[in-house]
Amino acid sequence: MFGWVKNKTVKILISVIILFVIILGLIQLLSLRKAHSTFENYYAFRGCNQILNKTSDHGTCKTNTGQTIKIVKYNNKWYLDGDLPWGCLGKVCFGW
Repeated sequence: MFGWVKNKTVKILISVIILFVIILGLIQLLSLRKAHSTFENYYAFRGCNQILNKTSDHGTCKTNTGQTIKIVKYNNKWYLDGDLPWGCLGKVCFGW
């Protein structure tokens, strides 16, 4: 894989860095998956400290900075209003 690198120590270092980046990516992916799973998780993920209102498919909360944000449920996942996943059109998401 690293035939262009002659030094064994450099090959090991490159391999460790690549593995580290892959592990960080997986941690990020799992964290986001958990955040989108429930209103409470997404509420905490966005830094909210006060729920202003909540229904079964949307809610409004106030963040630590005083900003009011709306959280909506879309395809059984929670998102910031207006920030749906890439490739979503109506009720259909492509690539998810």
